[in-house]
Amino acid sequence: MATDPAELINRAQAWLAEDPDPETRDELAGLLDARNTDELAARFAGTLQFGTAGLRGELGAGPMRMNRSVVIRAAAGLAAYLKAKGEGSGLVVIGYDARHKSADFARDTAAVMVGAGLRAALLPRPLPTPVLAFAIRHLGAVAGVEVTASHNPPRDNGYKVYLGDGSQIVPPADGEIAAEIAAVASLADVPRPESGWETLDDAVLTAYLARTDAVLTPGSPRELNVVYTPMHGVGRDTLLAAFARAGFPAPAVVEAQAEPDPEFPTVAFPNPEEPGAMDLAFATARSLDAGGADGAGGGVDIVIANDPDADRCAVAVPDPGTPEGWRMLRGDEVGALLAAHLTGKGARGTFATTIVSSQLMSRIAGGAALPYEETLTGFKWLARVDGLRYAYEEALGYCVDPEGVRDKDGITAALLVAELAAELKQAGRALGDLLDDLAVQCGLHATDQLSVRVEDLSLIAAAMRRLRAQPPSALAGLVVERADDLNEGSAELPPTDGLRYYLAGSPEAGVESARVVVRPSGTEPKLKCYLEVVVPVGSAEALPAARKKAAQALADLTADVSAAAGI
Repeated sequence: MATDPAELINRAQAWLAEDPDPETRDELAGLLDARNTDELAARFAGTLQFGTAGLRGELGAGPMRMNRSVVIRAAAGLAAYLKAKGEGSGLVVIGYDARHKSADFARDTAAVMVGAGLRAALLPRPLPTPVLAFAIRHLGAVAGVEVTASHNPPRDNGYKVYLGDGSQIVPPADGEIAAEIAAVASLADVPRPESGWETLDDAVLTAYLARTDAVLTPGSPRELNVVYTPMHGVGRDTLLAAFARAGFPAPAVVEAQAEPDPEFPTVAFPNPEEPGAMDLAFATARSLDAGGADGAGGGVDIVIANDPDADRCAVAVPDPGTPEGWRMLRGDEVGALLAAHLTGKGARGTFATTIVSSQLMSRIAGGAALPYEETLTGFKWLARVDGLRYAYEEALGYCVDPEGVRDKDGITAALLVAELAAELKQAGRALGDLLDDLAVQCGLHATDQLSVRVEDLSLIAAAMRRLRAQPPSALAGLVVERADDLNEGSAELPPTDGLRYYLAGSPEAGVESARVVVRPSGTEPKLKCYLEVVVPVGSAEALPAARKKAAQALADLTADVSAAAGI
């Protein structure tokens, strides 16, 4: 780590001398001219770490930011890794979203691959991440790269790496690639020809769209009125094409968020889970309802959103009890609905979710006599489950066609949600009715999340140390029956920084059981606490009282976990 001002300036000047991007060169030159050692120290305090999420960070000059120099080194490290594995003549497929610099990073990656002797193919334009994940398997590639920061703030970008099985990298591959990146001494050592890669036509997108039809049941109902937002991302054209192929009426697109825009001007964070992100979609739905929406069913039935790279899918349902008139379903609710839909269609194979997602799916899978597994967070783990048929994670990620896309896919998930909603609509029911059925059958599984964003990452480490040093014996009046330090790993799970608490039930509180998982986010400066309580429900009439008990238990859990972690 550089702390001496003279050393900082020397490092920055050396970086500037080989930076291929005029924008970041000008930025760094300005910092040097101003002798802004504080900012230089932030840029040169180390290097942006390559891990199982690849790279992700703020755009800017220097090794701690996302820029062309960092990306070229990352691409060179990936190429060296592939060559060391005997894949030196293989194909690498590269996709990208519409964020700032994404197209530049994609082209640099293609040039580095060709310069290293591999073959490279760029997707024809900014497209959803699941199209890239599909293309890897479809084209028989040895690896794939997606340039995206998903739902991060506008000034971020990222670099996600897949291997030839179409799933994201996991250890030890990430460490081996990181070592190859670290071995790149100078950009002058990285050949970058001006041409030699292929730019694909729309054939791969057409093949992906043809595959999306396979998630639906031929002849199932398709009458449904949908409002859709791509949230300034790249999902719109692909989702509309998929819905048209499937025979659904065209969704009404939120006009102000329809076009890709790297500034994401209408949202504070381009993530459907963030407060306010869905406001324009709800306003569009209210407007259509007030004007009398066209279609067999009258008003708007559901609202669907993708995140900017369209690998996530958010769903909202009408709720007159809310100020907006709509309620966002939690990822766990959509995950359970899709699990119930698939088991109802006779799906076979393993159902999987993560250790921070609701335990409801274990009961759904058990009721259908299907195998069930839990993994660490992220589809890099879920995609590797043997015999996988369906996987989801609570952060709005769903894999409904693992043979086609071994990753979360917000397009096919939206199709399957629409099919389920249309089937229920034809029967005079809605998604909420099916959730009620599941609560009566399996118990009400109520979830919530305490998520704390920090500027100083040391606060997260301090909270984890506090919890390890002083583990709680009870939370929300429920006894901690078992505490797992996930850092220690187990036969089922590799080590990860996290803590998991299983809590005993309380007949007095009407709670059957509860669970808390605490972990640092892998992609954002957040400490995340995942809370779940299970309340038994004897009948549909008992649901309001059960929800009240669950809400109180979750509120108590939130307060006690926050106090125990010191956040």
